[in-house]
Amino acid sequence: MPKYNLERTEHSEGFANKLLLPYAFSTETMGFNVGLGGMVNGAIQDQLTIGATMYGGADSYGAALGFWNLQIPGTERWFVTGLGFLGYFPEQTAHASVPNEPIPYQRPLPGSSHSSPDDAVVGSGYSNFVELQVEYVLPIGHHRETSTLNYRTRGGLLSNPTPHKSWNPLTTGSSLIMLRGFSQYESYENPDLSEIAGSVGGLEFGLHYDNTDFVPNPSKGSRQYIAYTHDGTLLGKDRSWNAIEFDTSHYWDLGESDWARQQVLAFNFWTAYSPSWKVIDVDGSSRYVANGAPYSQGASLGGWNRMRGYASNRFHDKAAIYSALEYRYTLDYNPTPDIPLLSLFQIDWLQVVPFVEVGEVAPEYSARELFSNMKYDAGVSFRAFAAGLVVRLDYAQSPEGSALWVMAGHPF
Repeated sequence: MPKYNLERTEHSEGFANKLLLPYAFSTETMGFNVGLGGMVNGAIQDQLTIGATMYGGADSYGAALGFWNLQIPGTERWFVTGLGFLGYFPEQTAHASVPNEPIPYQRPLPGSSHSSPDDAVVGSGYSNFVELQVEYVLPIGHHRETSTLNYRTRGGLLSNPTPHKSWNPLTTGSSLIMLRGFSQYESYENPDLSEIAGSVGGLEFGLHYDNTDFVPNPSKGSRQYIAYTHDGTLLGKDRSWNAIEFDTSHYWDLGESDWARQQVLAFNFWTAYSPSWKVIDVDGSSRYVANGAPYSQGASLGGWNRMRGYASNRFHDKAAIYSALEYRYTLDYNPTPDIPLLSLFQIDWLQVVPFVEVGEVAPEYSARELFSNMKYDAGVSFRAFAAGLVVRLDYAQSPEGSALWVMAGHPF
């Protein structure tokens, strides 16, 4: 993501933005939990954000710590981001088969397009991950002279808008190259199965171009991202899996209305393909997947960003396609500054966002496969611009049920 400094005219003294948020939630699988989250932006470097959260209940707990966009000391264009999470879940689900376990031909591969949502590995256990991302801001477009953009907002909307220019990475927008390393550990304990546990890791190389008018909440322009990921073996020959992806988003400003300060139509298209993915026949009656990307990587759909009406990583295969349309309606009315408790969260605007999504996974990258059994969902999101950060509560309904997600940032 492009690097930027944000000056909010309502809160211009001290730290640029800071937020402390107690919260509670209850789910069927995790029970009742309480937690505390916090973030601060601009404490050390103007563009740097530091955040942390902890939560716990009778049967589950989790903790996360991260920093975003730390400019490496002594450099002008190099930035690093790090994030770690440790959690225990009384019930977690992987819509995937046990590695190298033969699956009869009459049974769809777990996680494939025609698979049952009940065909999954379920158990209590840990889910931990850590990632480190290094980015270099290219000296082209808007960054010929500087590595960061400068925004000034009033009421959460730009008070210093600049004329939007056409798509041309050499003269407009922000271009970055990125290297991300990640490692994830999961364990599943189930009385009906022996314990399953393991780690996966990977290295992702990406190129990102952003030509939007306002990075955290765009109303005009577009974004593109292309990346290649493999299993982390940088120098060895036995790279067991790999994946490529392409992502593009477009935004159109629909102007104001009697009840809205801003109306934006947002569109996203994403596709992924895992060249290494192979289905190996065992004995003519069963098969298994070899060299496939982990079910949480590659051509995977379901969860808080793509196909929000389905469980996390519900679908996974060799190829995937996805598209979403959102109508972002920023309310003209914002009562939060006049409510003592809510005023602490520095909410600049409230947003209502109806959305629809379609997507599909397939064993090969072809129109016949990718458009034959497409999944769909629809929902509504309630969002706020709190202390310079977009936070959202998404509710989505699909043929497999409904899901509720609480996240930071727009999904695209």
